[in-house]
Order: sequence, then C-alpha cells, then structure tokens
Amino acid sequence: MDVILLQKVENLGGLGDVVAVKAGYGRNFLIPTGRAVSATGTNMAELEERRAELEKAAADALSAAEKRKAKLDGLAVTVNCKAGDEGRLFGSVGTADIAKAVTESGIELDKHEVRLSDGAFRTVGEFDVVVHLHSDVDATLKLTVAAEE
Repeated sequence: MDVILLQKVENLGGLGDVVAVKAGYGRNFLIPTGRAVSATGTNMAELEERRAELEKAAADALSAAEKRKAKLDGLAVTVNCKAGDEGRLFGSVGTADIAKAVTESGIELDKHEVRLSDGAFRTVGEFDVVVHLHSDVDATLKLTVAAEE
C-alpha cells in the first residue's frame, strides 16, 4: 500500500514522501492518526496545495519541541520509593512516575514521551533519562531514585 506522509514519521520518511507500507500499518495506524493519506492523484494534488501550510505546522512543532528541550535538559528530578536495606525497590519507577515528577516540578510531560531503554528502574540511584519530544528532538534529564525514610 502506498501512502503520502503528512508529517515526519520516524524510520519511515518526511513530509510529502510517498512510501510503501504494509496495508495494516497504513489502514490501522498512519491514516487514522492523520500521519498519512492514501497515495491517489487527488490526494497528491491536495498535498501540493497544502504543502506550505503543513511545512509551517511542522516547523512550529519543531520549534516548540526545541523550547521544551531547553527547559528539560539537565533538569534534576527526585522520586522517593520504599526500598529494602540493599537499595532494591519494592516495586519500580516507570515512565508514569517520571512524568508525574517532572510535571510536579512545573514542566508538562506525558508518560509516552519518556523513553526507558533498559526498562523500569528497580534500584536506588541516579540515572539519565531520555525524553523524546519530537522525531528530531531528544532531551536528557537526571533522575534520582531515593529510598523513603
């Protein structure tokens, strides 16, 4: 199935690219979420008419992500959890906990933007957490997982 991308999609292409994808991916994800339209002649013509508008929206989204990155880079956040004597947590600290701690510090963050490559944290310590704000913008913040007293 050929689709025309209406925005940059990671590992697939950029605005206006015509790409071949599996039919289920196109029908069930790209088209319903507004990231793509099917590659027909009328959709190609409509895209050319709207190209400037779509590029401006993409540039605005990128600049907004850059501003958020400036706020988030180097931010230090602490999450307190119950832990045993050896520093192992009773439970874990995941994306929702990190997003909640950052939001409480005054910067809006969604749990889907937090990327934990090694999974949830299960020990006390300091960690670097990657926040994926845009397909081209990633920020890194410092997370401290501390034991509750």
